[in-house]
Amino acid sequence: MKYILLFILVIFINIKAQVVYEPLHKDVYEFLSRLAQKGIIEFNDQVKPLPRKYIAEKLLEAECDKCMTSLEKEELEFYKSDYSNELSFIRGDLLSKKIGFFQKDSKERSRFFFYNDDLFKLNISPILGVKAGLRDGESLTHFWNGINLHGYVSSYIGFSFDFRDNTESGKTIDKFKQFTPITGVNARTNFNIYQYSENKMEYSEVKTSISANWSWGNFTIGKEFFEWGYGEGGRLVLSRKSPSFPFIRLNIHPVRWLSFDYIHAWLSSDIIDSSDIYLTSTGNERFHFREKYLASHSFTIYPLKGLSISLGESIVYSDKIEVLYLMPFMFFRLADHYISRHFNAAGSNAQLFFAVSSRDHLKNTHLYSTLFIDEITLSGIFDAKKQRNQLGFTLGSSVVDLPINNLKITLEYTKIYPFVYTHYVPTTTYQNASYILGHWMGNNADQLYASLNYRFIRGLQTTVWGQYIRKGEPGNAVQQLTQQPQPPFLFGLRTNYSYFGLSVSYEFIHELFIKGELQFMNASFEQTDKSFIDSNLTEGYLSIYYGL
Repeated sequence: MKYILLFILVIFINIKAQVVYEPLHKDVYEFLSRLAQKGIIEFNDQVKPLPRKYIAEKLLEAECDKCMTSLEKEELEFYKSDYSNELSFIRGDLLSKKIGFFQKDSKERSRFFFYNDDLFKLNISPILGVKAGLRDGESLTHFWNGINLHGYVSSYIGFSFDFRDNTESGKTIDKFKQFTPITGVNARTNFNIYQYSENKMEYSEVKTSISANWSWGNFTIGKEFFEWGYGEGGRLVLSRKSPSFPFIRLNIHPVRWLSFDYIHAWLSSDIIDSSDIYLTSTGNERFHFREKYLASHSFTIYPLKGLSISLGESIVYSDKIEVLYLMPFMFFRLADHYISRHFNAAGSNAQLFFAVSSRDHLKNTHLYSTLFIDEITLSGIFDAKKQRNQLGFTLGSSVVDLPINNLKITLEYTKIYPFVYTHYVPTTTYQNASYILGHWMGNNADQLYASLNYRFIRGLQTTVWGQYIRKGEPGNAVQQLTQQPQPPFLFGLRTNYSYFGLSVSYEFIHELFIKGELQFMNASFEQTDKSFIDSNLTEGYLSIYYGL
């Protein structure tokens, strides 16, 4: 641990500018991705979140381009007004002291509270929202509130904090949120000792970070969500499916054509440590969960404008911190061999992943692919009797402004073979708090996803989407560990899911939204006699929220 503290001290001594990461839900990511897809800017977003200062630089890079539509120019000015502090860093402006409640800190950007001077900058926004609608014919409500803030101290520290408290009510609330892209929750249903309600649950989410930035990289300690790679229907490597987790992060970009990203995360195992149970003075049992960690790193090269090639590795391990996994450039798989002495029962769960992204090499088109390898038997590639190939892949493409301006068309296919994300040692599964870190649909499944997104005016957009998913049974640890060849894709009783969805949203001013959603789902469950039984689900919601 002393070496980690020494490393952090060296980083903070040498920093020259601040960094605050922009939350993943912000629409500016999609805006800049579209501009990169048209060749207007070069946008390196393989690993997110990204620093607000980097986003501001990309907004400045785009402002002189004449290829944008009139709507994109209006959107550009709207987004720039949200990055006044970051733009002042880039331009080297000297700021006089300025403070305000319910005032504009720039030409168009109103804030609940802000404070700016040359030493300290702070922005605070409340979070308020209500969502109401019907699910399976029953009414549902979702209320949330909280606070979001971010700021900078001198030229040394950037910080952020986001807290949200949620209450969901209704007979058909999804308490577990497993087979859905919605982020998993740590919910509480028993509100007090005298009353229990199955139709109501409460949960909270908090994210925070403190960061430092220098000319060729940055270092962060925090608790956040991560995304790695591309995929509108889901992401294979890291996604927002599981709750956020605490981490340390190192990002390095020493030259224009190369970047490196490393994280070490503290995960929730949900596995009780049976060796650490004792009685309290009241006679109740005191217990702890087994410790669980994730180390992940990846290199991305940019040989041409719009082209990125990424190679990464991760490992999920448990029980205690291992120094080898705190080394950003360590080969984790070989480190596991050293630690475990090649005994599988003493080892950890390693993964490899690869991605390619091409933007505007075909006009206005983004082509992307991700490969996630949980386990592969190279010696058995050509021998079906020895195959244990537990992997997943995504192939996707999107086109913008063709055939008409402000329209985006997306088509994706994802296939995940049996036993991906799982492990026979329960503390080393590719999960956090019992939710998959990668693609939400899990293994032994494939997905065909398509969407149309159209932006009418600044802030008003609609998305029509559909997907078809085939999913087999998950299997068990014995099948995963011992059966060769592994069970075929979609083994067991299959379930077929067909979805159709429509959403319309409008951002009146910064962070104030109204959104309508409608979704139809048909599930067809295979029976032991090979017949299928169908089930239908219809959902419709209206949301009004500030602060997202």
